[in-house]
Amino acid sequence: MAKIIVTQVKSQIGRLKNQKRTLEALGLRKMNQTVEHEATPTIIGMVNTVKHLVSVEETK
Repeated sequence: MAKIIVTQVKSQIGRLKNQKRTLEALGLRKMNQTVEHEATPTIIGMVNTVKHLVSVEETK
């Protein structure tokens, strides 16, 4: 399965609680922090929830 690289580009300050928890579940705690995940439907759904706060790159 493909992997994706998720980077937090905007702050979580002032965001809804579910968006903050989604960022934490993805492993993002600081600005410009990057994590790598498998592109499973669960992870894709989490990224879609906070798509305005993160950037996503697909790796092979």
